[in-house]
Amino acid sequence: MDKVYVRDLRINALIGIYEWERRIRQQIRIDLEMGWDNRIPAASDAIEDTMNYKAAAKLVTAFVKKTEYQLVETLAEELAALLIKEFNLPWIKITLGKPGAVTGSSEVGVIIERTAQDFSDD
Repeated sequence: MDKVYVRDLRINALIGIYEWERRIRQQIRIDLEMGWDNRIPAASDAIEDTMNYKAAAKLVTAFVKKTEYQLVETLAEELAALLIKEFNLPWIKITLGKPGAVTGSSEVGVIIERTAQDFSDD
């Protein structure tokens, strides 16, 4: 399957389990890999046929800025559901990291992969 990706999207978020984390915004880093059949836009050369990565990045940024989750796991899962539904994606991989969250590491976080079937209403 073809992929459309966004790398190193940095957003300030209210996220964390500790009291001090609930009072500040911390930078998180997001990588998106979204399944998409790129043959159609390649043939048409039309933006309307693409998985519009700019629109996806704007949606993620707006969503993250208004959320107040405690766990990166929750945020990643909600983002996967949102993007799959909004853009009718068959598959998504999300890497969501908190830089500097653990002393001695550059970043910690989660990587999830979901399919449209994971969020079907069946």
